[in-house]
Amino acid sequence: MSTAAGSRPGQDPLAGFDTVVHAPHRLRICALLEAAGEAEFATVKEELALSASALSKHVTVLMDAGYVTQRKAVRATRQRVWLSLTDPGRAAYRGHLAALRAIVGEPGVGTGGSVQAQAQAQEAPPGDAPS
Repeated sequence: MSTAAGSRPGQDPLAGFDTVVHAPHRLRICALLEAAGEAEFATVKEELALSASALSKHVTVLMDAGYVTQRKAVRATRQRVWLSLTDPGRAAYRGHLAALRAIVGEPGVGTGGSVQAQAQAQEAPPGDAPS
């Protein structure tokens, strides 16, 4: 069974935090491509309400990192560009999500519970430590 970076037992879940994926529009692109498998550039542009220029810049960053690939095909006499996550892109996206979940303290994920417990312990009056 393969796991994404940052989600292996005994590994710091924050190790999966990926600054390439973290930018809001790139995170949304990865989320859409993870769900869809493959999507036409125009569809991604419409779904995310981005200009073609802005989407192109974000896709280029993801492609340069090896996270997204594009496939060009002719459809209805027009060339279309289809985008999809690569295996490393999918792993980076999933690892980044695991890191975000650990940061916000989602139960059962990495060290998030201990971070949350530390915050609660700091808020508790002396002698009232959480059990």
